[in-house]
Amino acid sequence: MPAYAVIGGQWGDEGKGKVIDYLAGDVDSVVRYAGGNNAGHTVVNDKGTFQLHLVPAGICWPNVYGIIGNGVVVDPDVLVNELAEIAARGIDTSKLYISERAHVIMPYHIVLDHLEEEARGDAAIGTTGRGIGPAYVDKTGRAGIRVGDLLDWDALVPMVEQTLKHKNALITKIYGGEPLALDDVLAKCRIWADQLAPFAKPTEQLIQDLLAQGKRVLLEGAQGTLLDIDHGSYPYVTSSSPSIGGACTGLGLNPQAIKGVLGVFKAYSTRVGGGPMPSEIHDEEASVIREKAQEFGVTTGRARRIGWFDGVAGKYSQLVNGFTGLVLTRLDILDGFKTVKVCVGYMVNGERLDRFPANTGLLARCEPIYEELPGWDQPTASATKLSQLPDNALAYVKRIEELVGCRVQIISTGPSRAETIQVEPVFT
Repeated sequence: MPAYAVIGGQWGDEGKGKVIDYLAGDVDSVVRYAGGNNAGHTVVNDKGTFQLHLVPAGICWPNVYGIIGNGVVVDPDVLVNELAEIAARGIDTSKLYISERAHVIMPYHIVLDHLEEEARGDAAIGTTGRGIGPAYVDKTGRAGIRVGDLLDWDALVPMVEQTLKHKNALITKIYGGEPLALDDVLAKCRIWADQLAPFAKPTEQLIQDLLAQGKRVLLEGAQGTLLDIDHGSYPYVTSSSPSIGGACTGLGLNPQAIKGVLGVFKAYSTRVGGGPMPSEIHDEEASVIREKAQEFGVTTGRARRIGWFDGVAGKYSQLVNGFTGLVLTRLDILDGFKTVKVCVGYMVNGERLDRFPANTGLLARCEPIYEELPGWDQPTASATKLSQLPDNALAYVKRIEELVGCRVQIISTGPSRAETIQVEPVFT
C-alpha cells in the first residue's frame, strides 16, 4: 500500500492534528517526519482533548503505530512527559517507535535558543525557545547527538564533552550566560538513555516493511509550507522542511511510495511570530476571528496574527507540494460574517504581482488585492454533509479551490472527529 502525506499549506496551525486523527482510523501507522516540540497538534475525540507536541496524532486509535522519524528533533523530557500524560488517560503508548537517527535537543540547545533570540532584539524571528533551531544547526554542522548515540555510553561521553566545551564558550564569551556542567548534562543523558531505549528502532526499515506488507502509512507534517527552511518566508521560518520534500528525507522514504499529498488550509490565514503576512488584518474582524476561534498557540500560548485567505500563497504552496487534495478547516468560524474576503493578488510598487515572492523584503511591501464574497447567516458548525452548507459557503469553498488549483476533499466544521464533511475519498 502507498503512503499519504498531510501537510500544512499556510504558516502552520491549520488544524493538521484534527485531520490526522480523523484519517488515522483508516491507516496502520502515522509517522512524523519533521520539526520538534515547537509543533502543537490538538486532537479531540471520544477520549477527550489531547495537545500533542511530539507524539504522532494518530496515537489515540487502537492498533495504529506511531513513528517519530529521523527528521524530527526530540526533547526527551517533553516526550517522556507527553507519553506519561496520554498513558494516564488510557492510550497505549507501547505502539510508539523513535528513529535511532533522530537528533536530541540537548540542554545547551535550549539555553542558546533563548540567548540568541534575545541578542537579535528587534530583529527576533519569533522562535518558541525550545532549542529546535540550535539542534538543527548542530545536525547540519555534524556536531549533533542522536537517539542511537545515547545508547552507546562509551562513545557518547567524549562527544558530549567536546561539544559542551564549544557551547559553553558561546554561552559565556558571546552571550554572557552561565556555563553548563558536564556532569549535569551527562546525568541527563543517562536518564534519557534508559527512558528512550524501549522505543528506539531503525524506523526507516520499519516503514518500508509496513509498506511492503500492504499497510497504509500516513505521513504527519508539522508547521506549514510557508515556514519551510527553503521555501518559506526566510528568515522568518522554522528550521526544518515541513513540505513534501521533508517527508522523504525525514523518514528515509522513497518518493515513489507517496501516492497522495493532502494540503490543509484554514478558511482564513494565521501566523505566529515575525515575518510578512500580506493579507493580515488588524481591525475588529480580526479580533472577532481570534476570540471565536481561540487563535492562541498550543505550544506558546501566543496570540496568532489573523488575515483573510491568501490565494497567492495557497497557489504557491500547491506548486511546492503538488497537492492531490485539500482539507479546509475552520469554515465554521466565518459563520455570520456579512462578507468574506480572499486575497487574489498583490500590489507592489504600483504593479500587480500574482506569485509568492522569494524576497522577504518584497513580500513585506506587498499589498493584498481582495475579492469580496457574500457571507452566510446559516451555520456550518458541526455539519457532516455537503448538503448542509449554505450556498454562499459552498461558493466560498469553490473559490478557494480555484485559487489554489486543487479539489477540496474534506471540510472541517468543528474540532471533533465527527464534525467533518468527507467530500471525496482521500485513500484510493
